[in-house]
Amino acid sequence: MANPPTRAWQRMLSGRRLDLLDPSPLDVEIEDIAHGLARVARWNGQTKGEHAFSVAQHCVLVERLTADLNPRLAREARLMALLHDAPEYVVGDLISPFKAAVGIDYKGFELKLLAAIHLRFGLPAKAPAALQPLFKKADTLSAYYEATQLAGFEPAEARRYFGVPPKSLKTPRLVPLPTAEAQGQFLERFRRLSG
Repeated sequence: MANPPTRAWQRMLSGRRLDLLDPSPLDVEIEDIAHGLARVARWNGQTKGEHAFSVAQHCVLVERLTADLNPRLAREARLMALLHDAPEYVVGDLISPFKAAVGIDYKGFELKLLAAIHLRFGLPAKAPAALQPLFKKADTLSAYYEATQLAGFEPAEARRYFGVPPKSLKTPRLVPLPTAEAQGQFLERFRRLSG
């Protein structure tokens, strides 16, 4: 008797079945993304506060920092910044050292899922090359602020790993939110940017 094929799909609360190996934009719903991201903890949950600092909150922060770095950025680019970690609603937030140790093409896997997410919301499958350094800078700035305010890093240590934030940026005050609030915050930003 042959072994049944390995299940490679995830059932979402919306009822969708997302094939992880061949994700379809038709199986992507923003409510599923917001729900999942609000429940995924940054820093493997090793943060201060009553609640975890979620990937949903991180995504909202990265979108804000992207806009602060380039105030004339088009709404479409800001939406891509908000969705930069959207694949984590399915695969979780593996810390960078663990991704390097996994031994599979984890980045390729995430990019395939991100392309399906982008297409679902009318965005290019891949962010334009000119925007990628901006998104990376905002993501790194977010990591610096999260590290120093929530994850116990001393500023000198955080600067070594994440660089020095520009003095022109106003330092955000980070407060980990309850899951429902983080989910609502993410959905509200998505609706404003996609409206």
